[in-house]
Amino acid sequence: MMSLNVGLITVLSLCAGGLLGSLLRHRIPDHHIRDDSKDVVKTTSGMIATLVALVIGLLVSSAKSSFDQANDAITQAGAKMILLDRTLSRYGPETRAIRTRMKETIEATVKHLWPSERRDSEGIAVVEKGRGIDEVQDMIEQLDTSGELHREMRSSALQTCNDLMHSRWLTIERAQDGLPMPLLVMLIFWLTVLFISLGLLAPRNATAVICLVVCAVSMAGAIALLVELDDPFSGLLRASPAPLLKAVSVIAR
Repeated sequence: MMSLNVGLITVLSLCAGGLLGSLLRHRIPDHHIRDDSKDVVKTTSGMIATLVALVIGLLVSSAKSSFDQANDAITQAGAKMILLDRTLSRYGPETRAIRTRMKETIEATVKHLWPSERRDSEGIAVVEKGRGIDEVQDMIEQLDTSGELHREMRSSALQTCNDLMHSRWLTIERAQDGLPMPLLVMLIFWLTVLFISLGLLAPRNATAVICLVVCAVSMAGAIALLVELDDPFSGLLRASPAPLLKAVSVIAR
């Protein structure tokens, strides 16, 4: 998974930065890390830490927005599926096959996006490949409209299908926009520089080493979480399938 790879790269980079700073501490002249020089290092580290905090805040906002949009899309899709099922139910028993096809489409989507086994799902690619809602629309277009009421119901059902397809492709297109990789690389670079300065000033003892390692793991975990949030249809942190599962329980009963 990409988030795990990014997390590992981050923690290794930060630990390497801390180790490099610790090695430099014992190789450069003492007056380079005393008094005014130490103050410069601390000030520079503070500036980088502020910059890192601002960038992480921007990335959190972007990733959380992607995650919320995915949840909203799922909720709307579930609600529209139930609405479409109610419209077809009122149309008459001849729509039973259409409603069953709708249920099968949702079940297949849930199965592929949220598999019961602990393995990687196909992600948003399964939504892009799916043709279920197109088949449902074709079946609705073939319904025999014998009266004004049936024509209105058929028109309403087709409009709901169009809305579902619009939401589907909007979700697919949004999934193409990931976190800016150059910004992510720069963030890891800034953190590495920060850890070099921390290693340069830290004494070489177990307490300092443990603190730096814990901090590195924490920062790597935060960055990995950002990557997870930005991809809500794969990985460990996924959007909730609850609206679709509710639709499955309601449709074609």
